[in-house]
Amino acid sequence: MLFICSLLTAHCSLLVNTAIIVAAGSGRRFNAEKPKQFFELAGKPVVVHTLLAFENCASIDEIVVVVPQFETNDFTQTKEQITFEKLKAIVAGGNTRAISVLKGLKAVSPDTEIVAVHDGARPLVTPEEITRTIEKARETGAAILVAPVTDTIKEINGDKIIGTIERTRLRRALTPQCFRIEILRRAFEEFTNLNEFATDESFLVEKLSVAVSIVEGSPRNIKITVPDDLILAEALLKNRS
Repeated sequence: MLFICSLLTAHCSLLVNTAIIVAAGSGRRFNAEKPKQFFELAGKPVVVHTLLAFENCASIDEIVVVVPQFETNDFTQTKEQITFEKLKAIVAGGNTRAISVLKGLKAVSPDTEIVAVHDGARPLVTPEEITRTIEKARETGAAILVAPVTDTIKEINGDKIIGTIERTRLRRALTPQCFRIEILRRAFEEFTNLNEFATDESFLVEKLSVAVSIVEGSPRNIKITVPDDLILAEALLKNRS
C-alpha cells in the first residue's frame, strides 16, 4: 500500500502548468504590415515582454507560443537572442483565435494539469496575477483574470439610449484564462465550428455550463490594440521599473 501511495505521489509531482501564448493575430486594427505583437516596446518586441512574464513566473513550468505562419522563422531567431528556458514549442497559428489556441493545446506536454491561455499582446501581466489565476483554476476547474468596468455603460437601440447597465456586476475579461486541461479539451470538442467567432476561451467553457471563477486583476494589464496603446504600455513599464 505504501508503495502504491509513493507511486501516486511521484506521478502527481510530475504534473505541470503550461502557458499557451496566443500571438498569431494579424493585428488589422493596428493598420500596419507587421502584427502588433512584434512591434518594439521598450527595446523588445511586445510578445517578448509577455513571454518574460511567464518565464519569470514560478507557477509556470512550460510555455507554448502560437505565432503567424509567416513569423515562425523570425520568432525562432528572436528566441535564439533571448533565453527562454520554459519555451517548449513554437506553433504556427490558424485563421481564428479558436484554431490557434487548439493548435497550441495540441502541443502542450501530456503531463499538463492546468493550461493558462494568454494574449501575446498583453505584455503587462504580472507573475503574481498568473499565479493567482492558476491557483483558482486548480481549485475550481476554470478561472479567468478580470478587471472592473469604470465607465458608465449604456444600452442602445439605433442612435438612442434605452437603458443604463449596472456596472458593479460587470467585469472586463482579461488574460490569462486558466483551466484544467480536460475541461478546455472538452470545450473544444463541443465547439465543432472553429471558424465561428469565439471571443475567448471562457466563452467556450461557459457553453459547457461549467462555472468559471473570476480573479480580480489590474486594469494595467492592457491589450495592445491600436498604436496609442504602445505609448501607454511604455509609460506603464517605466512606472513599474
